[in-house]
Amino acid sequence: MQQSSAPPSPAQRLDLWLLHARFGRSRSACAQMATGGQVRINRQRVTKAHAQVRSGDILTLPAPDRKTVIVIRIISCAERRQSAPLARLLYEIIPEST
Repeated sequence: MQQSSAPPSPAQRLDLWLLHARFGRSRSACAQMATGGQVRINRQRVTKAHAQVRSGDILTLPAPDRKTVIVIRIISCAERRQSAPLARLLYEIIPEST
């Protein structure tokens, strides 16, 4: 018998992941952020809300103040939107190197 390799990490649509991680108040706002070219996945500019993200991907997106950007690493995906403390567990912020 042939053994299969490890299953690939689950992927999720970018707009859904942003919603579940609470980077937008609605799915349409998250989709608008993605289609507006404000998000990068692994340094590649994204213009489609259905772009797939997986754990380990690096996202660059506008900070809540919209004047700066933040860089985060996706830790996991969620099936639905949850409380802010639980949403914070979906990613880690990568500090700026000075």
